[in-house]
Amino acid sequence: MKQSVYKTYDDLPLFLNVNLVAQVLGVSISTAYEVMHEPGFPVLRVGNRMVVPKEKFIQWAEEQAGGAK
Repeated sequence: MKQSVYKTYDDLPLFLNVNLVAQVLGVSISTAYEVMHEPGFPVLRVGNRMVVPKEKFIQWAEEQAGGAK
């Protein structure tokens, strides 16, 4: 498994592209694409691009970890 270069959520940019999602999750780009196509994943489509708002990504990650109330 790849290790993320990001140590805190504060290090992330406002919007994450597929490369950043892969880096943060420590997965391959193809796996990141699969995750970004999952129902419930907070992706925004801008033309052909897919981006993820930082705050929505954090919320999604906490829900996946069982930490959201």
